[in-house]
Amino acid sequence: MKRKTKKTMAKNNTTNTLTPLDSNISDTTASGAVTPLGQELPKRAFIEGIPVALGDPRDDPGREAQVAPGQRHHTAADKTTSSPPSRFSLRMSAGWWRSLQYIGMSLHFMASPRPPSPAFSRTIPSTLSKAKGSIELQFYTPAGYDAIESKKSGTTYPVVVNFHGGGFVLGAASDDARFGRQVMETAGAIFVSVDYRLAPEYPFPAAVEDGADALLYLIRNATELRIDPMRMATSGFSAGGNICLTSMLRLGDYKQQGREASAPLPEHRVLATVAWYPIVDYNRSRAERRATCKRPDQALPSNLTDLFDASYLYPVDIDLLNPYVSPFQATDEQLVRSLPQSILIYTCEWDMLQKEGKDFAHRLGEAPISKDVYHKMIRGVPHGWDKSPNPLKPAEQSEKLYNQCCQKLRAIFSNS
Repeated sequence: MKRKTKKTMAKNNTTNTLTPLDSNISDTTASGAVTPLGQELPKRAFIEGIPVALGDPRDDPGREAQVAPGQRHHTAADKTTSSPPSRFSLRMSAGWWRSLQYIGMSLHFMASPRPPSPAFSRTIPSTLSKAKGSIELQFYTPAGYDAIESKKSGTTYPVVVNFHGGGFVLGAASDDARFGRQVMETAGAIFVSVDYRLAPEYPFPAAVEDGADALLYLIRNATELRIDPMRMATSGFSAGGNICLTSMLRLGDYKQQGREASAPLPEHRVLATVAWYPIVDYNRSRAERRATCKRPDQALPSNLTDLFDASYLYPVDIDLLNPYVSPFQATDEQLVRSLPQSILIYTCEWDMLQKEGKDFAHRLGEAPISKDVYHKMIRGVPHGWDKSPNPLKPAEQSEKLYNQCCQKLRAIFSNS
């Protein structure tokens, strides 16, 4: 949801098969002037359905704080704007963007085939976060789940636990319902989308801990929900791509620290994680990311990324090497212990996050971590291309890629 040009390829083994896709998503490479199907270069990117003006490569990178490498202390103050706005100002700005997001996603949902609605929802209390509150889980169930025979026989289903995008500031659990349809129909799994709490009202680490709480709830209530706890997966888009990884690290530490002693967890197994254009290394500033972006004119604008970073990375002395912020900074041992064996990472060629996503995929696939990694760079598209607010049709190639991803998930679930 890199250090070399070598692509990280998956290994074939007895548990799953992750093979590279052959499809080329664009007519030309990103260095050309043609996007998929010969269209002109896009003038906007889409953040949870909101069309935003793309970054200007002539923008002064000084808008984002830069500290000389030898002087860095790896805190949020070194990476966000030099004079972050007040929390009140951030709340007002976030509210305005959320209003736009509601309109954009309403248009996104109009395109045929329309995304499904959740079958039911559950509201659960937060238990890991110091900021107490509640978390809504939306359940999308596959065909046959509600059949009387299925209920009587106690048929269980694999589950994909999803986290929406939006820079930790925007978005809602329903945003990825188009992907959820493919999870249900192609992977044959229950799709649970987590409405984690957003910044600036709930800055780091609330979203990560809400994600781990969602996993704990599903594991402990698997029998009632008819979930097969031995066939679980996580997924996420953008900021949600971070949470689908960091929530697993948080869950792994929870178990490692013996926190479950008073309430033992039932047996369970997370088999796979799918991260779509994820943010995985906050130790890289936005300016550094723009410098490695193949098409900086297609990157998200500074005013939006400033809002995201100042809202989530609070207070400013947060250690950006903390693996709950930056999963790329986790130790090899943490990644081996807490992440599933099968990991799928999709990045966008014109995204400022492309390089860190590819770097992370490469690291996960190499010894000593040695996960079964599938990395796909989607050519000729910017960040969040699949959330286009086009009421006439879904974004180009989004349905095809969702389907191919879910075929891989189905194979992983079937071979477990």
